[in-house]
Amino acid sequence: MGNPLQDRRTAVELASVKQVVEIANKVSVFDGLARIVEADLAALDPEIIPSGWRDSAVLGELRFGFADAEKRIPMVTGSATADIGAVCQRCLEPFQLKLEIEPKLLLLETEQSADGFKDFEVWELDEQTVRPRDIVEEMLIMAMPLSAMHDNVADCKEFTATEPSDNAEELVKPFAALRAQMIRNDKDPAE
Repeated sequence: MGNPLQDRRTAVELASVKQVVEIANKVSVFDGLARIVEADLAALDPEIIPSGWRDSAVLGELRFGFADAEKRIPMVTGSATADIGAVCQRCLEPFQLKLEIEPKLLLLETEQSADGFKDFEVWELDEQTVRPRDIVEEMLIMAMPLSAMHDNVADCKEFTATEPSDNAEELVKPFAALRAQMIRNDKDPAE
């Protein structure tokens, strides 16, 4: 057997031997994740793209087993983290985005049922075999936010949040006329 993260085996085989897969790789090993990060960073000026983003670590562990006593429903649990390069959608500057996953999955074929396992998500198998790397990669991709941003606005470079004005005349109230009309109609239905 080669690399347990890359090897394709059936979910039942992985669960039967209680396979534990250590994850200590670079983002570049996960092709789909690397393509998404690269596309996001491509929006930046080439001089500010983080140079080593492909070498960022993906670390964690997957543990395979069975969810039921009859050993018919394979499962995988574990955790993984990755620090990926991202573009803050608030200040449009690069930053390190921490992704964390804790998969708790039932590995089911299309005809199998997951009744009674509400604490698990279902990973429906399209093929007879599964590659642990694919599980990790898809879970990391699903953990990516739609709009990546610094956790704290203060971390944004050259970004200043606009403060509300004390001058009430400067406020725009686009629905004020509609509200006034609704109030008037409620008071006098004849109008």
